[in-house]
Amino acid sequence: MNPDTNTTGTDSGTSADSSPGTDGADATPAAQAWAGMQAFIAGQDRRRALRIELDLGEGKAELLIRLAQAPMTLRQIAEAVEVDPSAATVGVDRLERRGLVQRRAHPDDNRRKLVHLTEAGRKAAATAQRILSEPPTAFAALSAADLAALTRLFATLNAAPESRPPGSDSEA
Repeated sequence: MNPDTNTTGTDSGTSADSSPGTDGADATPAAQAWAGMQAFIAGQDRRRALRIELDLGEGKAELLIRLAQAPMTLRQIAEAVEVDPSAATVGVDRLERRGLVQRRAHPDDNRRKLVHLTEAGRKAAATAQRILSEPPTAFAALSAADLAALTRLFATLNAAPESRPPGSDSEA
């Protein structure tokens, strides 16, 4: 698989030839590398697999994965997925109708409910985790040395101060 080829079937503007701000031969090496990485990642869209295997979008799949770690209140869910509380309620209602979650009384406050995964929800969360974390098949074609080099490069990039999310602890 050519990492400079957009394989999603959509025109995302991220191929090496048509990336915003790059003119092929005139592009800087950094811009060429960035365009190639964007094209590769765009070709690894996991949303289709989530729809086929679970009939879930990425947001609901990620919520199930979070709930697998611990039950959450609707307020916590809204904050975690960055939606207003009414949208969180609608989303949880849909998951509840599918038998993936259930609301139970909060042990410390009967006025609040905790959202728990059902057994089906735990299985769906595990499947979603597998889909979202499984390396692309193209990685299997890379040598151990290439994978080690990628790992080193991403460690360096992720350690750069500008790669940290806003509000994250910049002192390790």
